[in-house]
Amino acid sequence: MTEITYKKINWENSVSIFKSSIILKQLFIAIGIPFGIVIIVILLSSGADRYSVYAIGLIFLTFLLTYVFIKLVYGGNYEAEFTVDEKGVKCCLQEEHEKKNKIVNSITVIIGFLSKKPAVAGAGILASTKANIFIPWNKVTKVIYNDKQYVIIVKGSLTENIALFCTEKNYDDVKNVVRGKTNV
Repeated sequence: MTEITYKKINWENSVSIFKSSIILKQLFIAIGIPFGIVIIVILLSSGADRYSVYAIGLIFLTFLLTYVFIKLVYGGNYEAEFTVDEKGVKCCLQEEHEKKNKIVNSITVIIGFLSKKPAVAGAGILASTKANIFIPWNKVTKVIYNDKQYVIIVKGSLTENIALFCTEKNYDDVKNVVRGKTNV
């Protein structure tokens, strides 16, 4: 039996955060569902009194300010670099995007410590660990191909997922490597 060797494929891509259905779905799961539950609990526990309307208004204001922040700081884009090679798949932030991320995460950690809120500081620390993700081929548990958007989602452990945002030109090459290495 002969071993098939694959070339290393490396590319960069800029993906609109608010136009990508993949990113929007992940944001909905991470943010929409928990805050939706909070809004329902507020409404059920306090009725529709003035204070609950204020609380819900503050939640929506926070969403709006987050949207503005992402547009201003990141230009509304996720700037990533991807590598697919013999060892596995890797996703990391492009250099400029990573610099911005480090600043934002550092400010979050500092604010968390100064305000004596370890959860905020922990969120900043946790966010900084997700800048570079590598999944070796032997840890891949599932692969989802989205041919229309040129995206391949590679799932490893529960917390390790990479969305390979391919270009139209390299999608088939990347897809062939992933299929060949994972048999999925």
